[in-house]
Amino acid sequence: MSDLVLWEVRNGVGHMVLNQPERGNVISTAMAHNLKAVVERACNADIGALLISASGKQFCVGGDISEFGEHRERLAPLIGAMLDLLNPVMHQLASLPLPVISAVQGPVGGGGIGLALCADLVLASRHMFLRGGYSAIGLSPDLGVSGYLTRRAGAARAKYILMSNRAVAAEDCLRMGLVDELHEPEQLLTAATALAEELAGGPTNSLAGIKSLCDSAHRQDLQQQLSAEREAMLACARSGNSLEGVTAFLQKRKPVFQRR
Repeated sequence: MSDLVLWEVRNGVGHMVLNQPERGNVISTAMAHNLKAVVERACNADIGALLISASGKQFCVGGDISEFGEHRERLAPLIGAMLDLLNPVMHQLASLPLPVISAVQGPVGGGGIGLALCADLVLASRHMFLRGGYSAIGLSPDLGVSGYLTRRAGAARAKYILMSNRAVAAEDCLRMGLVDELHEPEQLLTAATALAEELAGGPTNSLAGIKSLCDSAHRQDLQQQLSAEREAMLACARSGNSLEGVTAFLQKRKPVFQRR
């Protein structure tokens, strides 16, 4: 298998790097298989955080239109097979019980939006922009794009972005809540790596609880959310990390958390 997606673990952080810059890190069938393999490694790795980034000037331009063209007479079966492969991968990424960070250094479109926004924290370059792309070729969103845009920017904004197919500049992405931080291009990966390493050294059970509670909040009423918060809080309170955190606070020192 070619290295269309790179994988490395450094300082407790799993680094997943889209690596076909000459084609804008396009999501082809081959890229889909590489993504599946790397995400499976991430799910089984001893890491405290995952950082998704990309080589080259573009983060990910979305689906491989050239491949679509080659199979235009059987487009639906091709897309169906790709989504049967990628949908479980996207679910695995979103379900990781640890912080996921994306570093979006350049243009992102189509399914690439899903790869960027599936992260809990999205850092971007001031040179990035986002474009839906789907309506230009008569398709609708995939890889969770409609859901992520709606959750971050609201249904009205999501429909505008996807229907109009207009580019959304980095500053507008920040204003809408589509990204969480903007950095100069040469500083983006450094900032994203520093954040990932900071979180990887944090109380992993606490961070996992925060992620689960926030991700499920929109599906639950207040009573259900209060109950879920109680269970998560008690699980944290029973752990050594809470003892370390409280002790370090009282001793006015930096806590040393364990990955658990």
